[in-house]
Amino acid sequence: MTDRRTELAGNLAKVEERIAAACAAAGRKREEVTLIVVTKTYPADDVRLLSELGVRQVAENRDQDAAPKAAACADLPLSWHFVGQLQTNKVRSVVGYADLVQSVDRSRLVDALSKEAERAGREVGCLLQVALDAGASGRGERGGVAPGGIEELADLVANSPGLRLDGLMTVAPLTGEYAGRPRAAFERLMDLSTDLRRAHPAANMVSAGMSADLEGAVAAGATHVRVGTAVLGVRPRLG
Repeated sequence: MTDRRTELAGNLAKVEERIAAACAAAGRKREEVTLIVVTKTYPADDVRLLSELGVRQVAENRDQDAAPKAAACADLPLSWHFVGQLQTNKVRSVVGYADLVQSVDRSRLVDALSKEAERAGREVGCLLQVALDAGASGRGERGGVAPGGIEELADLVANSPGLRLDGLMTVAPLTGEYAGRPRAAFERLMDLSTDLRRAHPAANMVSAGMSADLEGAVAAGATHVRVGTAVLGVRPRLG
């Protein structure tokens, strides 16, 4: 076993222990929470090792990194999630490999995704990224739609050819009333998910929590956690 494979296996085991403990503390079954490993800035070789170790869900946030990596790993049994802010000029590329886009936050993006999904003959899952720090602009610092805009955007996704409305995603805000209160932010997201499922019962995916705060997300009811650093290590600085 290579040193890197050993390192990744150890890190995965620790993250698994954390998720299992959080589920037990919340009275949830372990299988209710899916781990998505965020592989941004790390090479395809690491993705291949993760696949050997049983990882099936991986996420990227920059198309220029993700597209060649997904192509290099096309033979692996992986589902690719796109989690970064997505510009419409990158949509055609992203639809080529992403099974699910977690950062849907505006109608123009929905229209572009639908057009390219139809062109590619694919069905792309969509999560609405919710900005719990949304100000007067209706958007958050890191993208996302304000809670008040969820219903309209959800209906648009649900009625767009080639797209599937799967649920909601958020990132714990750095500003606003939820700053420094990730557990409260995730509980708010769960309330919004409950509201969404009244109109769209199948949209039951809730993606929340990362390396530092996954326990709070599991306690709140998240179905998916996005973990990068705790599995792959501290990322090298970009630029």
